[in-house]
Amino acid sequence: MLIQEIARRLKVTPRTIRFYEEKGLISPKKDQSNQYRIFSEKEAWRLQTIIALREVGMPIEKIKQVLDEMDKGEPEEVLYYLQLQQSVLFTEWLRMKQVLSTLDQMIHSYDSTESGSWEKLWELAEQSRHTRAERNKWEDRWNFDRQAQTYDQQVQRHSEDFDVHRDYDKGLDLVLEWTKPQPHETGLEIGVGTGNLSARFVSRGYTMKGIDQSKEMLKVCRQKVPALETRIGNFLAIPYPDQSFHFVVTSYALHHLTDDQKMMALEEMNRVLKPGGRICILDLMFEDEAARSAYLKGWLARGKEEVVRSVEDEYYADKSRLSAWLQQENFRVKTEQINDILHIVYAEGT
Repeated sequence: MLIQEIARRLKVTPRTIRFYEEKGLISPKKDQSNQYRIFSEKEAWRLQTIIALREVGMPIEKIKQVLDEMDKGEPEEVLYYLQLQQSVLFTEWLRMKQVLSTLDQMIHSYDSTESGSWEKLWELAEQSRHTRAERNKWEDRWNFDRQAQTYDQQVQRHSEDFDVHRDYDKGLDLVLEWTKPQPHETGLEIGVGTGNLSARFVSRGYTMKGIDQSKEMLKVCRQKVPALETRIGNFLAIPYPDQSFHFVVTSYALHHLTDDQKMMALEEMNRVLKPGGRICILDLMFEDEAARSAYLKGWLARGKEEVVRSVEDEYYADKSRLSAWLQQENFRVKTEQINDILHIVYAEGT
């Protein structure tokens, strides 16, 4: 086909096709006698792919990476880029929801007769800016892609001194026990990692979905738990619509978020829960700030500065803050301390 014909069939302009050629996404052959572009079946297929990916907002540089993976016959890598774009769009959707919410609050708080009205608008704008900054600033300082192949061995190695994975299996079993899934329910695990928690649910016939920001962790997870649907995603932008799940679980993941990000994560969990849904969190945390301070002083007294540095490198939660937020949102909350730093928090909607 010539450029006019393929443009007509794909409902784009010849100029658009030439733009994709300039960007190196396609390379049609040219008739040597007149230099007209000749589009083969392969080029038509590539154009269809490009147009489809542009329709969902994927940038040109990412499309080129997708095409490269297709050429190499790597369908799993293609899936990664599609899910990554999905995650980007959910993040943008949440940002727009926040902007609209802020604008709505501004409209309701503005009073043209009140001298301090603009101060209120400014405060709302600052709150919105802070929320956006917190959502965007998270980064994987721990390189979970690199840990993926050895993670299951790491969690089973225990030391007599400071051991963050002590009672690992006991904790995961408690999450299943406390969540009490029903046969008709669908659950979500955030920070699914290599799938050790979700596997406990799936092996008993329950329907689970899992998200993680690490594509290498998800590769291992899919090999271990092929029945589990997984997506690229994170606590701050869960790539599912509102009220999608009966329960949300997470283990050994929340402590990678700052305190402000933890509150945003709870909001996201609540967003995707059905009415009356449950949340179960297994994580490294302290009862409150006083307990954290006493714990660290204890290690310093033993001359274990490296333990203190390890704890301070993470963001172990203040359990009292998590519980207070959940109770404020009308959840019934119960908790249990499993060991010095491992706690479980269960919340059931009313």
